[in-house]
Amino acid sequence: MDKSKQINLHINELVLDGFTIKDQHHFGQALQMELQRLLAEQGIPSGLHNSGAVARLDGGELNHAPGNNSAQLGVQVAQRIYGGFGR
Repeated sequence: MDKSKQINLHINELVLDGFTIKDQHHFGQALQMELQRLLAEQGIPSGLHNSGAVARLDGGELNHAPGNNSAQLGVQVAQRIYGGFGR
């Protein structure tokens, strides 16, 4: 990746109540992979072009549908995070 397009994303805190350690790991991996995919395919969202710093981003509530696993939830949260940057 070109240095001028390299970004560093740091998530200070992510609270996952009700998840097992294994599910937390799967969730985190899926979240990271989906954010990487979105950034690579769709580029840096407009909300990050100026300062690049976001103090807090609320992803809203997710409805956990029966059959959804922790990785699927991680993808959904990543998509909400990415969408929130554009505001």
